[in-house]
Parts: sequence; structure tokens; C-alpha cells
Amino acid sequence: MSTTTVTPWWLERDTLRRVWTGIRLSPSSFVTDHEPDPELRALAAEPFDSVAAVGDRLGSLENALVDRGDRRSIFLTVYTEMTAHTARALSNGAFGDPEWMRQYLIVFAEYYRRAFLAFETRRFEDVPDPWLVAFGTAIRGEALVVQDAFLGINAHIVYDLALTLSDIGLDPNRESKYADHCHIDGILAGLVAIQRELLAERYAPGLSRVGDAMAGLDERWSAATLRGVRETAWRTAVVRSDSRWQAAIPATEWLLARTATGGGALLLQPAASPATLRALHAVEADRFDLREYSRSFHEQAARELESVA
Repeated sequence: MSTTTVTPWWLERDTLRRVWTGIRLSPSSFVTDHEPDPELRALAAEPFDSVAAVGDRLGSLENALVDRGDRRSIFLTVYTEMTAHTARALSNGAFGDPEWMRQYLIVFAEYYRRAFLAFETRRFEDVPDPWLVAFGTAIRGEALVVQDAFLGINAHIVYDLALTLSDIGLDPNRESKYADHCHIDGILAGLVAIQRELLAERYAPGLSRVGDAMAGLDERWSAATLRGVRETAWRTAVVRSDSRWQAAIPATEWLLARTATGGGALLLQPAASPATLRALHAVEADRFDLREYSRSFHEQAARELESVA
């Protein structure tokens, strides 16, 4: 891990922009009037107790959401693959601290499970603001699928990951744990690349009509950006672990929430032109199928990422 002096993440220009946007946003505007679904609630009701349980139940939840045409499935399509490939890497001995990585996967998934359950049971006060933005947007179905996809990634990585690392601890053998943390970067980058490719293919008819590309819609989530966001999560966990200032824990959690909430708000304000957005909405209304997208994603991930883990 580099010892080069870096600007504290909370003082970086992009972070300050997201924090300010997150402060100004009212997450309560994303509350929905959906009826709780007993099957979805049951799938998220019990805490995860193993990596296998994470994979099995998240996969079942993804399938149930796809069956309902629920766009909350878009994030889970990526997340279930990330869990599966990381679990395979664990089995192959790819990590220096396998027990720590098992806890990493379980605790990380617990943050998602608790947020999903609270939203599904309409306990909105218990849903972290970044997830309220992501889930509420997906339920309403007014954004583009590409926005739904990255809203989930934003909430889980920008908000949940630093808290997960803080919960499971960075010591002893911090350097080894950091290397294990970074190992996942390649898996996640590969999955997001597949997601971007598949979405671009489906949007191609609309983009060709307006002579535009995906720029302004997904460029915030390049491989380099993902590495940077995950590095920020580690740096935040270091602050929470090492600081002697008691207020560091609530202060960093507040910053994470505002940063992720602001990031979600910015994802809903893409730089793409109004004509491009109208064309893409028309494509989605005409030909976007969640089941076909999920199948294609899982098949392509199995082909392309076999050697990454």
C-alpha cells in the first residue's frame, strides 16, 4: 500500500460536490407506496451466516425480482456474480486471509439485506439514504435501467463498503488484508465492463437515431473510478480504525451517507442530451427485457471472468 501523502478524501473536489448535493437532496422524496411482498420479505428476513447462504439467497432474490419485472434486480445481477466469483477465488486459495474475506462477503451482504428488508417492509426510516434513492427510483421505473444499475453500485460501494471494512477490522496483518481487498477490484471491474457493454448494445438503436454514445450516462463508473472509490472506502475505514477522536465514527458515517446520496442524485442528472434520454427511454419501453438481460449477463460473466478470480 502506497505511503504517498494524499488529500483527505473528504476534501477532494468531486467528494465535496457530492456531499453538497447530498445535503440539499430530500431522500424522503424517494419513498414509495408499494405493497410489501411476502416472498421478497421472506428471502431477506434472516441474517446471512455463510458465503454459500449469501450466494443462494441473493440469487433467489434476483430471480424473484426478475419474475416481477422489478428493476431492483439490475443491481443484484451484478452483485450475485461478484459474490460468486469472489467465493470461487476463496476456494482457489487466492486470498491471504480467507477467513477475513469470508467475513467481508457476509457482512457486506448484510448491509444490502438490511436495507432491502427495511425498504420492502416500508420501514423507510431504517433505510440508509443512498439505498432509499436507489430502491425508490427502481420501484418507480422512471429512470433509465443504466441509472438503476449504477445507483445500486453507488450505494453499496460508496456507503456500505467502508462500514463493512470498519466492522470486520483491518488488523492484524493490515497489508495482507489490503491486498485481499484490492484483489476484488479486477473482478468488479470486469463485471461492470460487461454491464456497460450489454446496456450499450441494448441502447444502440436509440443512440444511433440521435448520433450519440453512452457518454454522460455511465462514464462515472469506469474501472479507474471503481478502484478509486474502493480505495476511498479503505482509507475511510483506516480513519475509523485509527482515529482517537471519538466523533470520527459518526462523522465519517455522515460523510459517507451524504457522499453516496449526492452521488445518487448526480446519477439522476446525467450530462446526456434531452434527445438522447428520450431515445433511450423509447428503446427501453419497446425492447428491454429484464429476464433476457439477466441471462445474458450471467452467461457472459461465466465466459469472460473464468480466469479473473
